[in-house]
Amino acid sequence: MDILSMTAVQIGQAIKEKKITVEDATKAVLEKIKECEPLYNCYVTVDEEGALKSAKEIQKKIDNGELTGPLAGVPVAIKDNMCTKDILTTCSSKILSNFVPSFSSEAVINLEKAGAVILGKTNMDEFAMGSTTETSFYGPTKNPRNPEHVPGGSSGGSAAAVAANECFYALGSDTGGSIRQPASYCGVVGMKPTYGRVSRYGLIAYGSSLDQIGPLCKDVTDLANIMEVICSYDSKDSTSVKREDNDFTSALKEDVTGLKIGIPRDYFGDGLNGEIKEKILSAVEILKAKGAIVEEFDLSLVEYAIPTYYTIAAAEASSNLERFDGIKYGYRTEEYNGLHNMYKKTRSEGFGPEVKRRIMLGSFVLSSGYYDAYYLKALKVKALIKKAFDDAFSKYDIIVAPAAPTTAPRLGESLADPIAMYLSDIYTISVNLAGLPGITVPCGNDKDGLPIGLQMIGNSFEEHKLIRAAFTYECAAKCGKDGE
Repeated sequence: MDILSMTAVQIGQAIKEKKITVEDATKAVLEKIKECEPLYNCYVTVDEEGALKSAKEIQKKIDNGELTGPLAGVPVAIKDNMCTKDILTTCSSKILSNFVPSFSSEAVINLEKAGAVILGKTNMDEFAMGSTTETSFYGPTKNPRNPEHVPGGSSGGSAAAVAANECFYALGSDTGGSIRQPASYCGVVGMKPTYGRVSRYGLIAYGSSLDQIGPLCKDVTDLANIMEVICSYDSKDSTSVKREDNDFTSALKEDVTGLKIGIPRDYFGDGLNGEIKEKILSAVEILKAKGAIVEEFDLSLVEYAIPTYYTIAAAEASSNLERFDGIKYGYRTEEYNGLHNMYKKTRSEGFGPEVKRRIMLGSFVLSSGYYDAYYLKALKVKALIKKAFDDAFSKYDIIVAPAAPTTAPRLGESLADPIAMYLSDIYTISVNLAGLPGITVPCGNDKDGLPIGLQMIGNSFEEHKLIRAAFTYECAAKCGKDGE
C-alpha cells in the first residue's frame, strides 16, 4: 500500500512491524507537502528540519521499546492557534507574524509524549474568525476535492491537509463548528469533544467558553486513537475536567442495536440543500437497518442560536484580543506618535477586517448601555439552548443533523457577504453553546462531486456513543461501496 494513502493507525502499525521507518513516513509526507502546497496552501509553517530530526529520535525510542502506542512515529499537523515551542505560531494574523512561543500547548505535549512527529502549523481563518479559511493573512486555503472551492473554516488548513495527504492526521479547534464543518467540506472525519475534555492550555483563545481542541483524520478508528492521546486532565486549565473514561477505542464496535436517534425537524427544513438532506436521511436508514431506533422531534430555539453565538463569541473575542497591543510580543507598527497612537496603528495594521468587525461588535455588546440588552440576554438564551438539548437527551442517545446547509462554496463567495458566512454555522454552533460533543463523518458527495458530512451530536461526555455510531455507519457504508 502507498504510504500516503494509509491511515494514521495503519502507519503506526507498519512502523511497529518494521515495514517502514518513521523517517520513511515523514519524508513521504514532506515530499507531498512540497508538491501540493503551491496549489492548496494548507500550511503557514512547515518545520522540515525539526520533523526529520524528531523522526530519527522517535525511531530510536520505538526500537528501544520506549514508545509502544498506536500513533508512535506518525506525522501530524497542528492548527496555527496552538502554541508550539520554538515553532512560529501566528493564528494566521499579521499581528502574530513573528511570534515564536517558549512553550507548547498541552494537547501538543500529549501528542509528543505519544511519539508524534510535528510537521508544522496549518492555515486558518485569522484568529479562528471565519468559516472558509479565506480571512487568513497568508492567503486562502483551497479544497483538495475541488480547488475552486473553500475547505471550510476556521480549521480549513488542517482538514485540507488531511484530505490532500499532506499529513496523516491533524489537530483543529472548534468554537462554532470549526472542526465539523471543514471536515464535511473536505470529506474527512472530525470531532469536537465535550467542553473540558481536552485541555485548552496553550490554545490562543477566540471564545474562551466555546473553544475546544479536537482531531481531523481519515477514519473513525484514527479518531478514537487520537482522542485517547489528547484527552487528559490539566491543572493548568481551569476548565479541564478530570475523567476516567478516556478509553475511546473500546467504542469501536459495529453495534447500534437499541440506540435511540433523534432527528430534529428544525434542522431539515428550508435552507438545507436537498442533496444533503437526502444523503443524511439515507445514512440514518443505514443505522436504522443496523438496529437503531429513529424518531423525529422538535428541538426549538434553533433560530436564536446564531445571534446568541455571535453575541457571546464576539464579546469574548474583544476581551481576549485586548492583549495584542504591540507591547509584549507580536507585530508593532514602525511609525507612531505616542503610546495611544502606537496601540491604534499596531491594531489597525495588524488585524484583518473580519477580526476588526468582531472586536467592534463585541466591544459594543459589552458596553455599559448595551450589556444587559445584548450580552446578558445572550447568556440567558445560551442556558435555554442547553436545557433544550438536555430535554432531547433524556429521550435520545444521539441527535443526527447536517454539518452545513450546503456543500463547500466557491472561493470568494462567502467573503462578499459576511452574514451568509455566519449563517453557514447554523447546524454546528448550538453544540458549542451547550458544551456538547459532535462528530462529522463523510456520507457521500453532491452532483458536483463535493463531499457531504453527517453530523452526530451527543450528550456531555458521551463521545463513546458517537464513536460507536460513527464507526458502525462507516463500516456499513464501506461494505456498501465494496459490494457495488
